[in-house]
Formats: sequence, structure tokens, C-alpha cells
Amino acid sequence: MPTPTLLAVPNVSEGRDAAMVAAIGAAFAGRPETGGEDGHDGTGGRAQGRQPGGARLLDTHYDGDHHRSVFTLAGAPGELADALVAGAKEAVERIDVMSRSGARRGEHPHVGAVDVVPVVYLDDGARGAACAEALVVADRIGKELKVPVFLYGALAGGRARAELRRGGVAGLAGRIAAGELRPDFGPSRPHPSGGSTLVAAREPLVAFNLQLASPASVEDARRIAGLIREGGGEGLTGLRAIGVELKRSSRAWSVGTAAVGAAAGEPVEGDTVAQVSMNVERPGEVPLAMVVEAVRRHAEIASGELVGLAPRAALEGFPEDLPLVGFDRARHLIENALAG
Repeated sequence: MPTPTLLAVPNVSEGRDAAMVAAIGAAFAGRPETGGEDGHDGTGGRAQGRQPGGARLLDTHYDGDHHRSVFTLAGAPGELADALVAGAKEAVERIDVMSRSGARRGEHPHVGAVDVVPVVYLDDGARGAACAEALVVADRIGKELKVPVFLYGALAGGRARAELRRGGVAGLAGRIAAGELRPDFGPSRPHPSGGSTLVAAREPLVAFNLQLASPASVEDARRIAGLIREGGGEGLTGLRAIGVELKRSSRAWSVGTAAVGAAAGEPVEGDTVAQVSMNVERPGEVPLAMVVEAVRRHAEIASGELVGLAPRAALEGFPEDLPLVGFDRARHLIENALAG
């Protein structure tokens, strides 16, 4: 049987230091760090690369407000694990989430320097390979990097990320210390700077943000998120949603544009933008057009944004009148990126 191609979408808790993001991306790609003096390669915060004979780095998306970077890699079993461990090592060595565990560190919930490492299968025939690769990655991160690893999703009986992230870095550390939770791999205490890591094997999901038009507030975004997320009054199947507030500079506030390198630093005071930030876990059943329609029932939308890549089916019927910031069909649809 042919060797399946798997994806991995490691999320790292750094989205403001462009040079650091570039160095971590280079480690995932298995190549020396390259790029301009601002730390990226001129692609607007989205960089590509290839590890010779190994995994490919298809996309990098970083966000100063969420203080988070999302890397998308593709590779065969074995080579993907090597790339993930190499990038995770770089991130753990550079990012300290423990010394600031009591402070707010970006809008996105997290428990570690390398927060989540999902291994993604594109069809049912590759599910077993993805599960095996995820377990290898979890074991190696625990043993080689001395970072405790918790499984989530199908590998952990359906345990959700939100359950493990409750209380953030400090909350998870406290539950480990109290004996309420025991890591599946690695040491029985958080890494002194890198915290913990969550690992899963799953089908593709779509990370999707909608920026609300002024004068919508973060309270509006939170109310809408509560209504449309699964379990809400108008809940969509498999939709996870939160409302957040973005700090907007005079140059740019949307990640993925050509100006992102200038705007990805510490948030600036001034105007703010309300965002509904979502994970669409079943994009085949709930395409992005359906999500847009649900939000538009409650507020005007200024723009949309993909974080990472999406399967082609997720964009079917997407409204032509809504800008999708930084979107490039050739690079940000999974099928096209893999063919490139």
C-alpha cells in the first residue's frame, strides 16, 4: 500500500516576535533560518519550506493578539514525527509560559509553549497511521523534551482541549500537582518554562475568524459565540467559538496581510475590533458559508480570516461579498497546497 501523506498543525504560544516565529518554522522545516531582517520571508507572515527528504512546511500563520502561531506541515509517517519534535524543541527552548502563568498572555487559551500538536488524516484509510504517528510524537516530546503530554480527542476517549485548558497554564499545573490529572507521556510535572503539550489525531478542521464591523463590541462577539457554538441556542454541529477583542494599529490588524510583519508586535492602545474566533470541526457538514450566515443574523461582518489551511469543500458557497483577508486559493486550500 502507498505511504499516506499526513498533516500536522502544531500551535505555538508566540505570535509577536516575528524572528522567533521564523526560527521555529525553520526548525519544523529542517532548514537553517532564512528571511529578511523583520524575521519573515516577505510572504506576509506565511512562510513555506521543505525538509529535504522529509516534511514540508506548507504555511505559517502568526497573530499578535492571540499571541499564537499555527504551522501546517505535511509528510509521511516517521518524517513528520522528526519534524514535529525538532520544531517543538526549538519552541520549548525559546518560549517561557511558566514565569508569566499568572498574567494574561494573549487572547487564545493555552497550556504550553507548544500548546497543541494535532496529527491530521485526510481520509479514513490514513486514520491508523495518524493515530500511530501522534502517539510516537507524544512519546518523543515527553521523553526527549521533558514536557508532559496529554492526549485529547479520540486518542483519549473524546476528552476535549477545553477540559485540559481550564484555568490555563497555572490551572493545569495545579491539577497535576493535586493528582487530579496524570500526563499520558513524559514527566509528572510541567516543564519549567514550556509547560505542557496536548496531542491528538483527527480529521481536518478549519480555524476561522470573523471580524465584526464597528460599532460591535467584544461583548457582542462573546454573545454571538455563545449562541452559535455547539450547545448554544443556535448551535452549529462541531463549532467551537469564543469572542475576543483585537488591538488595531493604524497600519494593520488582520493577520495574513502583507503588512502583518509591522503589526505583529505588542498590542497597541487605541481602536479595537471585536472578533468571533472559531474552530469548525466538521467543515463537510458545516461549511464556512453556514457559519457566516449564522453570525450575520446578529451583526454586520467586516471580514473573514482563515488560520492555516482548509479543505476545498469548506469554502463551497462562500459569500462573494465578504473579504477573506490574505486568502490565496493556490496555497490555502489543502488539496492545492499538497499538489504544489
